[in-house]
Amino acid sequence: MNPNTEIVKSAVVFGATGLVGKELIKALLENMDFENVTAVLRKQLVLTDPRLKQIKLSDFSKLMELRDKLKAGIFFCCVGTTIKTAGSKEEFARVDLELPKNIARLAESLSIPSLVVISSIGADAGSSNFYLRTKGEMEKAVREIYHGNLKFVRPSFLMGNREEFRFGEKLSAVFMKGFGWLFAGPLKKYKGIYASDVAFAMIKISDLTSDKLIFESDELHKFAQLRYMGKS
Repeated sequence: MNPNTEIVKSAVVFGATGLVGKELIKALLENMDFENVTAVLRKQLVLTDPRLKQIKLSDFSKLMELRDKLKAGIFFCCVGTTIKTAGSKEEFARVDLELPKNIARLAESLSIPSLVVISSIGADAGSSNFYLRTKGEMEKAVREIYHGNLKFVRPSFLMGNREEFRFGEKLSAVFMKGFGWLFAGPLKKYKGIYASDVAFAMIKISDLTSDKLIFESDELHKFAQLRYMGKS
């Protein structure tokens, strides 16, 4: 635990209604080190806890208007979508590139000590793949904006219970459960990972003060093992 307990005991989660975001809120509330947790979201969570405050915001470009309500020790950025869900590459970039940039600006303006951002395995600003290039551009932009304790997590295929049904993801999840053991050696970082494990790993990573910036999916698995070993 960070020696500055007054700072560590508060967190803000952006994208709290997504697959990882929901698990992160649960994990933070289960962790008694956190005295208060704030979720900034477009629709309310069906969840009540005296330590949880939910702030509805339909337009994330107006984040600065909430500045005085979002002072905390840690910001967690879990925003993200797919090109199919977004409807266009432009809308996808607005969510996966512009929103994290807005959150980084807010974190920098408030001198938030730590910022943990979900990216993607294979993120590369020079990639020919639009999705991976956008994620890489996001990482580059956030690094330029925010100068505190910054960490990026790059999970592989995410498994868990989504509100929306995605046939391809369901099929992939079945494959990962049955044949995940095949992902060994150099392929280890491509093995699917549960959203709840990513959430647990993000909390552990947020407390690290090393210069290490990027955590690949296989490293997230290692952090998550502490969860099953009964270690906090």
